[in-house]
Parts: sequence; C-alpha cells; structure tokens
Amino acid sequence: MTIHDWDAWNYRESTGVSDRQDDLTGFKVHAADGDIGRIDGATRDVGAGYVVVDTGPWIFGRKVMLPAGTVERVDWDEGSVYIDRRKDQIKDSPELGEDDVSDPAYRDRLGTYYGDTYDERNPL
Repeated sequence: MTIHDWDAWNYRESTGVSDRQDDLTGFKVHAADGDIGRIDGATRDVGAGYVVVDTGPWIFGRKVMLPAGTVERVDWDEGSVYIDRRKDQIKDSPELGEDDVSDPAYRDRLGTYYGDTYDERNPL
C-alpha cells in the first residue's frame, strides 16, 4: 500500500465498522508486531474516524490516537482490533494532548505521519 491508496480518516470496508453499531471501546489493540493496549475511545465520523488507545505500561500509560485507516481488521467475537503498523511506528507518533482530538492541526500532523509510514521507503 502507498500513501496514495490510504484513506487516513475512514475505516476500511473490510473492517465492518461502518456496518455495525457496536462500540469499540475496551477492545484489545494489536499492532503488526504485538499488543499495544485497549481502545479508550473511538469515532466513526465519515472522514474523521479514529481510535484512541490507552497503551498502559507499554509506553508509560501514554494514549495514542490512530486514524481509522490504520485499522486493518476487527475481530468482533474476540473484541480485538488489528492495526497494520508496527509498535515503534505507533510509539513514535505525534504526542496526543488533551485538546488534540479535535484540533485540525494535530489531525493533519497525525495523518501526514501515518501516511508517510505507508510510503514504499517505509514498509511495514
């Protein structure tokens, strides 16, 4: 996948998120190379979807915001969300402050950061 194929703020059709009303809060979150925490909040807003993950002790209790486009799949039966980025890519993402969820400048930085991880020079 390249940045040209990636839609940062919308869930992929294959996740089934758009077709269900289930809340993702509390779901376990798995990066491509291991567990990273649990979903603390999520939105399905068209063109503005994201999940906020409480990383717990993995990165000292930091919360991270992941654009909906990073969600590769959801296992509704197991309560798990699978992110197609590595743990180090998530750990190095722009810091999420208290007011950043609704800040357009933060969302732009975050979208650019994750978009760059889909570039052929930065493969999974």
